[in-house]
Amino acid sequence: MTPSTQALPISQSHNFNGAVALVTGSGRGLGRMIAETLLAGGAAVALHDISEDAPAQYGESPSLTALADELSKRGGGRVIAVTGDIGNPDDVAAMVRTVQDRLGPISILVNCAGGDIAAKGGKPDPNDALNISLEDIHAVMNRNFIGTMLVCRAVVPGMAARGRGAVINFGSLNGHVGVSPEVVYGCAKAAILHYTRCLALEMRPHGVRVNAVSPGPTTTARFLATRATDPSRMEGVSLDRYAKPSEIAGAVAFLAGEQAAFVTGQVLRVDGGMTLFAG
Repeated sequence: MTPSTQALPISQSHNFNGAVALVTGSGRGLGRMIAETLLAGGAAVALHDISEDAPAQYGESPSLTALADELSKRGGGRVIAVTGDIGNPDDVAAMVRTVQDRLGPISILVNCAGGDIAAKGGKPDPNDALNISLEDIHAVMNRNFIGTMLVCRAVVPGMAARGRGAVINFGSLNGHVGVSPEVVYGCAKAAILHYTRCLALEMRPHGVRVNAVSPGPTTTARFLATRATDPSRMEGVSLDRYAKPSEIAGAVAFLAGEQAAFVTGQVLRVDGGMTLFAG
């Protein structure tokens, strides 16, 4: 069992029967756990990643298609796989068209894809406020803020026309407080959070809810493979620990479901109280 799929069992307390969900960045990590949670609730799910082999990078699955096949065998809703760069409008249009042709109109959109990744891969270096390269600024903004906007622009008008839908965007704790390094990443996430509020305002008359989740540090396979971790924060009663992927997925499922039918324009910080402040 991979590090990102262990921990708590997948909740089946939500009813997503009849829903069609597109979860960007769901070939691995948080996105994968979110997709599995929606699937367990009965949704048909479109897995997405930037490439077919992206899930293999940290050993979570041999390929996106292999993951779709694996999840399909568990039951629940149908599962398909689509690839594309969310920062490329042509890729976005093509993958959304494929999802809707094969599964039907998208009623749940989770914009989980992102990351503090440089134009050539890895972390930007330098990665501060004044010295990060323009190329890396563009790459980080495209991977996060621009990509989220493009996917929303492709999916949300259909939701509005049908008079229902749920969008969950992904922020980060870096989008709430001043940080260094990862400055542009933090700015991109802050932009996503405010875009969430603006889109929620526009969608109020149309019955489409738009919310965001800002997770704290979470024990995905990538997290465990790319940074030094504190063993004392892995488990325990204390909330001063790392989140489990299932805990973030549970918050997304709540915002996607009928329990949150009158919740929109909100940012849910799922961080065990790491950022306790008004606003």
